[in-house]
Amino acid sequence: MNKFLLRALVLASVNVAVLANAQFRTRNRMDKLEDFDEQKFSWGFYLSGNRLDYRIVLNPRYGMYNNQNLVTSKESYSFGAGLIAKWRLNDFLDVRLEPGLQFGQRQLTFNTQTNDQYAAGTLTNDPFIPMKLADKDRIRDIKTTLIDIPVLLEFHGNRWYNSRPYVATGVNYIVNLQSNATSTDDNMQQVFRSTTHNFAWSAEMGIQFYFNKFKLTPAVRGTFIMNNEIVADNATTPPYWTSAMSTLQTRAIFFVLKFE
Repeated sequence: MNKFLLRALVLASVNVAVLANAQFRTRNRMDKLEDFDEQKFSWGFYLSGNRLDYRIVLNPRYGMYNNQNLVTSKESYSFGAGLIAKWRLNDFLDVRLEPGLQFGQRQLTFNTQTNDQYAAGTLTNDPFIPMKLADKDRIRDIKTTLIDIPVLLEFHGNRWYNSRPYVATGVNYIVNLQSNATSTDDNMQQVFRSTTHNFAWSAEMGIQFYFNKFKLTPAVRGTFIMNNEIVADNATTPPYWTSAMSTLQTRAIFFVLKFE
């Protein structure tokens, strides 16, 4: 994990703990922002630290050899930011729209040289001329810029002093700005292609802390793309890359700090 990001998350967590202690240590203090959650609509923004990875389902013919996985994924850690719009439904339910921009880079490694055994052709693939896979062919560093638009239904408990726990779940529309989906080049030219438009589901939990001027919410969110993100290589490309995978789906864990 990036050391700077790790230190930033640890520092943020310590600060939240210190602030929480300050919120609770005096039993007879006044509640803060008492009417804040009575608003029909409210606004804010958030910052996030992200862990991005892929869920891979391998093609049993081209993606596995002697029970070994020939395609592996390496996660990455990065950051993002976004806006918050809240619509109050009742004392316990809110609807949240939290569009944001998330950045990341993941790495796929294709140890698929053994697919040369299918060079004569199969029922699903034409014959191909084997090629020696160099590092530039085996390793794909996939840069990602995501426009993430989640709509979340939030359920929260009653306030306890100046805090309130909650859980939320919902669906996301995610646009991958670096998908290369329309490129005519593919992995033969070191271009990895994936879908631009994606749909996901999310689950989140956190604690809302109330201060004199704002509400701070540290939270953890998991987001999981539901559709298959693979854009297949061209028909004339050997089965070293996308043919080795049946399904590829993004998995993301976010540590979020919200300010409202």
